[in-house]
Amino acid sequence: MPSTVIKHFNYNAEKCILYITFVSGLTYAYTSVPLNIVTMFKMAGSKGRYFNHFIKGHYAYKKIHNKSTS
Repeated sequence: MPSTVIKHFNYNAEKCILYITFVSGLTYAYTSVPLNIVTMFKMAGSKGRYFNHFIKGHYAYKKIHNKSTS
């Protein structure tokens, strides 16, 4: 089921960085995210709910500057 909040995500396993792009177009990099959290995130029926409970507020993050599509 597609998320109404999260457009897509990628994980850099070497650096333990989870990149999440939201439907708003903004992308954030969450650092020190362990593989087991990402694995469960992939399997979650509701990506938004999982994000809110297990990622948001638990890991440091920074906003990635996206290129404008205008």
